[in-house]
Amino acid sequence: MTAPTPTTSPAAALRAALTAEYAASWAYGPIGVRLTDAARKAARDAEAAHRRRRDELVLKLSTDGDGVPPDQAGYALPFPVTDSASALRLAVEVEERTGAFWRAAVTDTTGADRERALAALVDCAVRATRWRRAAGITPLTVPFPGRPG
Repeated sequence: MTAPTPTTSPAAALRAALTAEYAASWAYGPIGVRLTDAARKAARDAEAAHRRRRDELVLKLSTDGDGVPPDQAGYALPFPVTDSASALRLAVEVEERTGAFWRAAVTDTTGADRERALAALVDCAVRATRWRRAAGITPLTVPFPGRPG
């Protein structure tokens, strides 16, 4: 998943966020198999949250006639996931990257779509904080979630 680029329309911002949700949903497969117990459950819950958001966007975009970008069969991970430490690092990165797309959508949308984007950004930021805590990464929070580093 590449960094979000400025869009020209609210629909384009939501389509970009949808592609991020596709990738996030996919990434939790390799993440979950490397975790155990509570962390594995958290990964399943995160995957379910991203799938719900994905499904809501697919429905919204198709209902509005704005076109739905296709999902890919697979996605390249930024690094190998070989153990629980790398799985936790990837979970943090997935949430940060997905949050960046939602942050872009906040600025490119209005009304209910902006509320949807803000809720998604907050959701990603909270989940990233939880993953940082589980991974022992400090600081636990970032000043402006979704903002390019």
